[in-house]
Amino acid sequence: MVKTKRFHRHFETRGTSFYWVLFLYIVLGWFFPVVGLVALVCMVGPLVLAVRRGRYWCGHFCPRGNMYDRLLSRYSPHRPIPKFVRTRGFRVFMVVFIFSMFGVQLSYAESWSDVGRVFWSVIVVTTVVGVVLSFVFAPRTWCSFCPIGTLSRWLTPRRVSLPASFPAVHVAATCQMKCMSCARVCPMQLTPYDSRGAVEGFLDPDCIKCGKCTQACPPKIMKLTTTDKQ
Repeated sequence: MVKTKRFHRHFETRGTSFYWVLFLYIVLGWFFPVVGLVALVCMVGPLVLAVRRGRYWCGHFCPRGNMYDRLLSRYSPHRPIPKFVRTRGFRVFMVVFIFSMFGVQLSYAESWSDVGRVFWSVIVVTTVVGVVLSFVFAPRTWCSFCPIGTLSRWLTPRRVSLPASFPAVHVAATCQMKCMSCARVCPMQLTPYDSRGAVEGFLDPDCIKCGKCTQACPPKIMKLTTTDKQ
């Protein structure tokens, strides 16, 4: 039986590995529940940064995202991420569901340790779900409908009013869209080549600005630049 080669594939991530922060958080949170409050950084940080840089946090500062790209990506089957998890309806449902469950649990908290345990529990459960999905579909399947990622998507500047220093992938008009190397290595399974020749660049709000597409482009006609350096 002939096996069909997967379209998407693993691509090495440049920079520093820091997924150990997630492991350390889970271990310490088990013994010291108040440590769970640290999760606030990864809940507020992405939203604050999204206003000016889109989902930049997801591609550069998220420990869990770093784990997906550097560790799980090596063993994931890299199957296509189900289309329905990207739909607005499903993503709205996940935001409401996760935050509702979060709110219910917080209502029973009587101390900072209890609050920390709630944060810790949410991170652990969603991490387990994300890991399972990584081995069923693709490494960043969870990121496609992560509630914080969805909120960051909604806060991402749109085409009309891009702030200074907003990062975007710019594809030269000479791109023939034949190799599709950019789409093959995109952690979010997006298609940057669709924006060839566009002055404003590739502005899909789910782009995490990781730059892998520019690194994998054979003719090197793709660049990750900001609006003030075009």
